Amino acid sequence: MKYFIYILIIIASGLIIYNATHLDFGNLLDGNSKTALISIFASACVIVLLSILLVSKAIQKKKNNL
Repeated sequence: MKYFIYILIIIASGLIIYNATHLDFGNLLDGNSKTALISIFASACVIVLLSILLVSKAIQKKKNNL
């Protein structure tokens, strides 16, 4: 499960990089740039949530070992 979470984090990071190439900084909220911006924020949320999941799994493992 741990490796699957790391793979998902890498995929989300790749999506952030890919969508950053589609940004038009002149018109951030127009056309494809708007979609890319939404995708970047969604991928960032995925990374944050998966990081929280990893930390909670580590805490649960330490709690069960006591």
